[in-house]
Amino acid sequence: MLQTIDTGRSLPGEFRPDQPTGALLSSDPALEGTSSPGRHRIGSFFVWLLVFVPASCALALLTQSSTLTFVTTTIAIVPLARIIGYATRQIALQTNPAFGGLINATFGNIIELFIAVLAIRKGLHVVVQASIVGSIVGNILLLTGLSIFVGGLRYKEQRFNKDSIGVSSTMIIISVVGLAIPTMFALTVKPDSRQVQILSDAVAVVMALVYVAGLIFAFATHKHLFDASDEIRETHEPPAIGKGAAAGILLAATIAVGVESQILVTNVEQAAAALGLTQTFIGMIVIAVISNIAEKANAIEFALEDKLDISLEIGLSSAIQIALFVVPTLILISEIAGYGFSLVFSMFEIISVVFAVMIVNYLSADGRCNWLEGAQLISVYLIIAIAFFFI
Repeated sequence: MLQTIDTGRSLPGEFRPDQPTGALLSSDPALEGTSSPGRHRIGSFFVWLLVFVPASCALALLTQSSTLTFVTTTIAIVPLARIIGYATRQIALQTNPAFGGLINATFGNIIELFIAVLAIRKGLHVVVQASIVGSIVGNILLLTGLSIFVGGLRYKEQRFNKDSIGVSSTMIIISVVGLAIPTMFALTVKPDSRQVQILSDAVAVVMALVYVAGLIFAFATHKHLFDASDEIRETHEPPAIGKGAAAGILLAATIAVGVESQILVTNVEQAAAALGLTQTFIGMIVIAVISNIAEKANAIEFALEDKLDISLEIGLSSAIQIALFVVPTLILISEIAGYGFSLVFSMFEIISVVFAVMIVNYLSADGRCNWLEGAQLISVYLIIAIAFFFI
C-alpha cells in the first residue's frame, strides 16, 4: 500500500512465477539470484542528462526564449528525479523499514509538490489539477503497464501477492472518491465558491487521516503484509554509499529540483502557447511523466528481476501518495496562503481516473499477469493522453 518496498524488497509468502522463458529477452545473470552491488545505480544516461541543469539555468537568466528554457528544464528534472530516488533508496537500505518508508513517501513526490505549490502561487490551478490527475493515471496505467509488459517479455507469466495489492487497490478507490465528491458537488448542487472550498478542505483532512491510518496499518498492525526482510536476506544488496553521503546528495538534488521547478513554472504559460499545447496537456502528460520518471525506472528494473509485487506497489503507492499526501498538503498550503485552490476537477479528468482504477483493479484481481495485460494498460493510457491533447 505504501512505498515501503521501494528499497528492493519483495513480499513474504508470494507466489513464485515461472522461470524465464528467454524467448523474447536474453537471459541476464545479474537479474537472477542475488543482486550485484552496482545493480541499482543512477546510470550514466542520467548522469549525462545533468548537463541540462546548468544549461536551463543559463537560458533562464540570459535568454528570452521561454520555449527553449521550458524544454531544457523539463529534461533537467529527469536526472534529478532519478538521483532523488537513488538517494532515498540508499538511506532506506541503511535504516528500518518504517523510516525508509517515510523517506520514500516524503521525497518520492517532492517534485510534484514543488511544481504544484509554485504553480498554485502563480494561479495555474488548471496545470496543478491536470498534473495531479496525470500522476495518478500515469502511475496506475503507464508505470504498471510498462512493468507488466517488460516483465512479461522475460517471464511467460508473473504472479503477485493479491492481499497487499488488494489493500492498495482499495486505497486507490477511496482516493478517487475523495477527488470526485467536490467535483460532483460543484456540478450538481451549484454551490457558492465558499461552500466548495469548505468541502475541499474537509475532504483533504479526511484523506490525510486515511493516509495516516494507512501508515499505521503498514508499519504497525499489519506490517507482515508489507515487510520483506526475507527478500533482503536473499538479495544481500549492500548500500553503495553511506547515510551521510546519501543525505547530502538528497539535499543537493532537492535544492536543484526547487530551482528547476521555479524556472519551469515561470515559463510554462508562454511555452505552452508557443508549442501549441494546452496547459491541461502540459500538466497531465509532460509534468506528470517527468516527475515520476524515477518510479518508472525502478518499477521496470524490479519487473525484470521477477519482483512484480514491488513494481505494482511502486505504481499504486505513488498514486496513493499523490491523492492522500500531496493533495491534502496542497489544500493546506492554499488555505494558509489564500491561493483558493480547490478539488473541483473537470469531468473528463475524473472520468479518466475512474476508468484507470476500474481497469487496473480488474486486471489485478487474479494475482497473475502477462505481457498482453501490460500492453492493454499502456494502450488505455495512450488513448487518454491523445484525448487530453485536444483539451
